[in-house]
Amino acid sequence: MMLDVIAPVVAADSLPDNAVFIDVRWYLDGRDGRAAYEAGHLPGAVWIDLERDLSRHDLPASEGRHPLPTPAAFAAAMSALGIGDDTVVVAYDDTGGVTAGRLVVMLRMLGRSAALLDGGLGAWIADGRATEVGAGPAAIAPAKFTITEWPAQRLASADEAADFASRGGAVLDSRAHERFTGEQVLIDPRPGHMPGARSAPWAALHRPDGRLLDRAELLAHFHHLGADTDANTVAYCGSGVSACLNVIAMEHAGLSPARLYVGSWSGWAADPERPVELGDV
Repeated sequence: MMLDVIAPVVAADSLPDNAVFIDVRWYLDGRDGRAAYEAGHLPGAVWIDLERDLSRHDLPASEGRHPLPTPAAFAAAMSALGIGDDTVVVAYDDTGGVTAGRLVVMLRMLGRSAALLDGGLGAWIADGRATEVGAGPAAIAPAKFTITEWPAQRLASADEAADFASRGGAVLDSRAHERFTGEQVLIDPRPGHMPGARSAPWAALHRPDGRLLDRAELLAHFHHLGADTDANTVAYCGSGVSACLNVIAMEHAGLSPARLYVGSWSGWAADPERPVELGDV
C-alpha cells in the first residue's frame, strides 16, 4: 500500500510521471458519462462508472442514493480497472471535481495515492492539451488492490452528524443554496436541510475558470463556515458525491479533511423521523 500519498489536488503542469488518469464523469440530470468519455477524454484515461463501481444499491433508502460499496466490491472494481495498491491515481471530470472527488476521497481515506486534477477536463483543454476519442483501452490488466475496511474516523453516520450539529459543530451542506433552503427540490425526498447545518455549496470553491480557489482563499472560506484545524467537520450533499469536493478542498487548504456523511440528504430526508429545517436557518 502507498505510504507516500500525493497532494489532494494537482495541476496539469505538475502531474506525477506515473499517474493513471481516471475519468469519473457522471451527471445528476441523467446524461451518459460513458458517452461523454468516448466523445473526448485525457490520453490513456480509463472511465469509471460511479453508479456501479463507487456505490451500492442494496441498502434501505435511509442510507442514501449512493452508499459506499463494500470493501470487497470496491477492491474488485479497482483491480478490474488496473488500479492497484501502488497506483497513483489522478481523477477528473468536467464539473470541477464534483464527481471525480468521490473516487479521490474513497482512495485517500484508504491510504492510497490519489488526487483531483485541478480544473478537470475543461482546464486541460483550455491549456491546449490533447485529448483522444473512443472507447478507451481494449483490455486492462487486473491489479492487486487489497481489501481494506472503510475507516470509521473518516465517516459520519446520520446520528453522529446530527449530534455534531446539535453541539455547534461545522456540518457543511455542499448542495446548491436553493436546495439547502428548500426553494428547489430535484430528486430529494423532502426539501430543506439538516438542522444546524451550514450552507457550503461546492460551486463556491471554484474560480471562474473552474479551478479551485487558491489555498489562502479556501482557508478563509472554511474559517468563515466555522471549520478549522481544531474542529471536527462533517460534509454532506445529496448523496455523498459532491460533498467530497469540500472534503478535498479542506485538505488542500491545509485543514483536516471533513468526515463524510455518505447517506447525506437523500438518506436523511428518506427517514420521516428525521427533522428538517427550511430557509437560511
